[in-house]
Amino acid sequence: MPWAIVRVQCTRLPLAMKILYKPFALIMGLIGAKLGQSVFKSVWMQLDDYEPPKATTAEASAGKVVGAAALEAATIAGVAAIVDRYGARVWQYLTGVWPGEQRPDPLDDS
Repeated sequence: MPWAIVRVQCTRLPLAMKILYKPFALIMGLIGAKLGQSVFKSVWMQLDDYEPPKATTAEASAGKVVGAAALEAATIAGVAAIVDRYGARVWQYLTGVWPGEQRPDPLDDS
């Protein structure tokens, strides 16, 4: 009977740590977004001397507007993924609990 109590407590600990991870993840997301914007602006300045066009910029071609938007989205998403991934690794290093999803163990029959 005492083993059942220990097992319940052990399964609740990772859930609590995942809940505590949420504010950490939010801060990491903000850092990732700012860093992604900075990387996009650096990349865009290598491609063009002008600011990236907005969809309502009359002088810009549709191809340039769509290309700028696609590059911006890809850059920000890529940088955000890197920041999220390494943020999760830091969290795991500090707490011993992986904050994200886990693949089911194929050897576990339960």
